[in-house]
Amino acid sequence: MKRILCFGDSNTWGYAPKDGYRFDENTRWTGLLQHALPQYKIIEEGLNGRTALWDDPIEGYKNGKEYLIPCLSSQSPLDLVILMLGTNDCKTRFALTSSDVASGVRELANLILASGCGPEGKAPRLLVMCPPFLNYTREPDYCSSFDDRSNQVSRELPAKYARFTRELGCDYLDLSQVAVTSQKDGIHMDADQHKKVAEAVKEKVLEILA
Repeated sequence: MKRILCFGDSNTWGYAPKDGYRFDENTRWTGLLQHALPQYKIIEEGLNGRTALWDDPIEGYKNGKEYLIPCLSSQSPLDLVILMLGTNDCKTRFALTSSDVASGVRELANLILASGCGPEGKAPRLLVMCPPFLNYTREPDYCSSFDDRSNQVSRELPAKYARFTRELGCDYLDLSQVAVTSQKDGIHMDADQHKKVAEAVKEKVLEILA
């Protein structure tokens, strides 16, 4: 059975924008992907607040780079790694440009491709996914982590991701063309959007691993 690791943040974990609880496996996109592809093992590795490689001064243990290699090693062999990060890197406290965010995700992509965690110690296939656009519109006291600049940075990411994935020769999926963030918080996806993502990822996985 081929094994697929989904490494991401709260939109991979399945954070429900209505109440903050976790969508169940019949609702979050990773669970739906497992149902749609029973011939594969889908390994869920989402963490709320995870960044690519930035230490969060408010929330600890969110640096994706620090956990990535141990995760790849413990879950190997992996036929495919799906990497979706960048949303939390747009938080105001990091003050990053879109180029900074993309460079961080690119660094993780390089680590995956050089990890030897694929079959027979080779590189796994890699699918990098650009998250849906942020659409944060709430008052600052609701969530001080994002602002209008965060929204703008997120809108600049698809072109940056497309460029570096093309240079690295890995697969790419722009989720801003597939799904939208919830009107409730402008950060996370509602259940119907998880369904759209699952369908798009399923088609991409079949294309990559067929």
